[in-house]
Amino acid sequence: MRSVETAGASLSESLFEPSIRLGVTGLARAGKTVFITSLVANLRDRGRMVQLSAVRDGRLDSAFLQPQPDDTVPRFDFENHLAALTGPRPFWPNSTRAVSELRLSLRVQPSGFLSGFQGPRTVHLDIVDYPGEWLLDLALLDKSYRGWSEEVLRRIDAREEAQPYLAQAASTDATAPHDEVQAQDLAAAFAAYLQSARQAGYYDCTPGRFLLPGDLAGSPALTFAPLPPSDKAPRRSLLREMERRFEAYKSKVVKPFFRDHFARIDRQVVLVDALSAINSGPRAVEDLRHAMTDILSVFRPGRNGFLSQILRGKRVEKILFAATKADHLHHRKHPQLTAIIEALTREARDRARFAGAETAALSLAALRATTEELRSHNGEELPCVRGTLLETGKPAAFYPGALPQDPSALLTPARQGAEAWLEADYQAMTFAPALLTLRPGDGPPHIRLDRAAEFLIGDCLS
Repeated sequence: MRSVETAGASLSESLFEPSIRLGVTGLARAGKTVFITSLVANLRDRGRMVQLSAVRDGRLDSAFLQPQPDDTVPRFDFENHLAALTGPRPFWPNSTRAVSELRLSLRVQPSGFLSGFQGPRTVHLDIVDYPGEWLLDLALLDKSYRGWSEEVLRRIDAREEAQPYLAQAASTDATAPHDEVQAQDLAAAFAAYLQSARQAGYYDCTPGRFLLPGDLAGSPALTFAPLPPSDKAPRRSLLREMERRFEAYKSKVVKPFFRDHFARIDRQVVLVDALSAINSGPRAVEDLRHAMTDILSVFRPGRNGFLSQILRGKRVEKILFAATKADHLHHRKHPQLTAIIEALTREARDRARFAGAETAALSLAALRATTEELRSHNGEELPCVRGTLLETGKPAAFYPGALPQDPSALLTPARQGAEAWLEADYQAMTFAPALLTLRPGDGPPHIRLDRAAEFLIGDCLS
């Protein structure tokens, strides 16, 4: 009886007040919190959203926040994040550390032949914010502890950041009886490596909860590490206990996240800090390309049929890959950044399209922190951006270097394992948010946020 009631409620919502569940994720420092805050602010005050067709055509009447449908999920702290970005002393809000959710309800006048005979309808936009590191964990569900250990140890073997952990693992007798202090030391050393690897620009930093443990800090489910395999490890040995905890991590941490949050997503945006990867060098760019492919592999892309959405669960219909921080480049360089994100995600997007999902890639800035200017240097004009440096608080003009017209100039040396860029020097700066003076009806300034919204939800507002 309960299942019939649930199906009936889902049918009613799908017909009269449909909801779109939008997942927002990205790896470290990609700007998830700023993206969500600016998107909601600009949907409420739509003066800068002219590329969203429902706004351009005057059909989006209003947008208002409502209580979210999931009572056990923390609410995305929109008000405080917006105050941080638009206050008299603006600052970047804290990054995503757990799952959160926000419901924005949109009142839309239908389009089409019968629109004049219909009143406005309500479409609910449920935005789910979650760390990208947790998304990469979903790939662990298909791996054994032995396979995962072999893969990790092989991948990190040549990394300087991994050498302390690798030395500790090599000196460990994994066939000896389990010792909890030793297990904790190994897990702490591996977690320290993951932190260092992320700071160095690597993206394959899993398990993700080692970086963002939350209330699981110190639990056995987070007290394991990769060790060289052995066929001689007896029961109750250190290796067997590590294996048991790896399986517990999958069943107690990863699977509930997939079931409760990820498996219910309709549309997805994956934010990518490509400029920082380029600044970190070829290895970081190649690592980012692999991460994008791994992220796509855990999606279930496809089209949501009317009945399948109600009766058999959902599949991701649209996926947007967005290169963030486009305001760190002059607009003349945006086509190159877009081409790079398209090339980085080519394999992932091809796989999604084959499964029936619609994909797109673009460059954007959810909150514009800079202005543009041209500066003369050695007889030529350099396209620069000007902003306030985060580290010093001083204004500065910045020229990041010339991105190549052909993305293969970056991707080819990255695939070949080059240590550094041979013919170019790319730089990245960190800017503070600019002090804003907003006119009534205008949301925070952005670059192509309206185009992102059009791709992700425009068809649902017609």
